[in-house]
Amino acid sequence: MNMLIIITYDVSTDTPAGRKRLRRVAKVCESTGQRVQKSVFECRVNLMEFEELERRLLAEINEKEDSLRLYRLTEPTDLHVKEFGNVRAIDFNAPLVI
Repeated sequence: MNMLIIITYDVSTDTPAGRKRLRRVAKVCESTGQRVQKSVFECRVNLMEFEELERRLLAEINEKEDSLRLYRLTEPTDLHVKEFGNVRAIDFNAPLVI
């Protein structure tokens, strides 16, 4: 069963190494979900994909300098997620047509 998760992160960019970490963390998130704000992603994953995503993100961050949060939204998400303004979200349940 798929679940909707929200990933938020704050990576210290005071050093060149921090800026590289930021790019790597964003790439991991982009490979799984959609960016909804600069450091916020929505992902629709199953439990195994969630655990793999968490492992990949933890491998990229520096826990002494950075922060990472993973939120699992309670189903049904349409009761818990409200969108306002210029929303460009992908409907994960719709057919993928380009």
